[in-house]
Amino acid sequence: MTITIHRGINQIGGCITEIASAKGSKILIDLGHNLPEGENRDNDPLEKAENIDPILKRVDAIFYTHSHGDHVGFESYVASKNIPQYIGKLSKKLLLLQRGNILYYHPTPELRASKKAIESFITYEATKPVEVGDIVVTPYYVSHSSPDAYMFVVECDGHTVLHTGDFRDHGYRGKGLEPTIQKYIDPRHIDVLITEGTMLNRDDGRMISEEQLCKQATKLMQKYKYVFFMCTTQDADRISSINHATDTVRGRRMLVDGYQYKVLEAFEEELGQGKFFRYQYNRKHYFRKDWNYVLDKDCKRGFTMLVRNNRNIKKSLDEMMPLLDKEQCCLVYSQFKGYLDPNHSAFMQSAYDFIHTYNWHFEYLHTSGHASRETLEMVCKKVNPQLAIIPIHREAQSDFRELNLSEELKNKVITKSTSIEDVTIVVK
Repeated sequence: MTITIHRGINQIGGCITEIASAKGSKILIDLGHNLPEGENRDNDPLEKAENIDPILKRVDAIFYTHSHGDHVGFESYVASKNIPQYIGKLSKKLLLLQRGNILYYHPTPELRASKKAIESFITYEATKPVEVGDIVVTPYYVSHSSPDAYMFVVECDGHTVLHTGDFRDHGYRGKGLEPTIQKYIDPRHIDVLITEGTMLNRDDGRMISEEQLCKQATKLMQKYKYVFFMCTTQDADRISSINHATDTVRGRRMLVDGYQYKVLEAFEEELGQGKFFRYQYNRKHYFRKDWNYVLDKDCKRGFTMLVRNNRNIKKSLDEMMPLLDKEQCCLVYSQFKGYLDPNHSAFMQSAYDFIHTYNWHFEYLHTSGHASRETLEMVCKKVNPQLAIIPIHREAQSDFRELNLSEELKNKVITKSTSIEDVTIVVK
């Protein structure tokens, strides 16, 4: 078996992992764009055929861990090569909604090709193996800021690999991480663990759970009549926290635009059944354009509004804000703080300008979609791989050997090309 890390050993986002059998079967796990630097989309070298074609050569299938753009991004080009692409059912729905929404405003041939390619995606299900030649891939659900994320157990040439994808244990379904490892992963006797390490250099020891975030949001709902939440549109857990906090004030509504409404409907259809009551968004309200009517009839007790930095939301805010008491208005920013830091490489001037356009109170309330240092330690110890730990989706200067692990596990951390027994690891 050969494991090739095409990207990700020293960067967050844009990770590409290849697993190939001795007989020639080959899969990729994730094939997304590099994360953009600030406002500008990163100049990804894989946009050029001469750079991406060698990666796709003789690939039998691509498995996407979830729907974020740094994991899925070259789908139309892959489709042109007739390579099957696999993803979770809800992730496929969310990608189609996203592409469809952008197409409405920007009907370009590239976006049409992207949507058509996504329509052809094959969906997998948790715990059900998928065979690709002599490689077997079994998905298992993990909690992440994307609501339909998976880790993969890959069996090949008598060896077993666990690729975690992006994960955490402090989301609403994150408590299932350790039981999943105990029930499904431990019995497999993992040889190689490929795991994300996003928070190695970011974790400041104050990471809160979604439940704690919800409690803090509830206090804001009780303090301010009008609360505007700026968060990722497809983060089901975050919006569930906001929705539950909104529900604490009788008669209060959660205002959303048409696109967000469709996304919430998708969450409800796929997640909001049975015990997952948190994914029923009973307070959602598709707001009208007549703000006097909205405020007088729909929102006498106040509202929570999900906002984004786009033209239509800004137009609505321009019409609404003069009608409100500014002392009762609060903008809650619930995304990565680096986007608002002028000294950070991810700084986004338009987002900074957006939150400072209106004279509202400002609060920062966020928790990461990625595993804390303690959770990374737990996974490494519980999985206890026999041969290697390969850290990806991490900053270049981060070091897994700084985690609280045994010397035996630390010695298994691999960041350069090597061979262990009959497993070849290639780091590009």
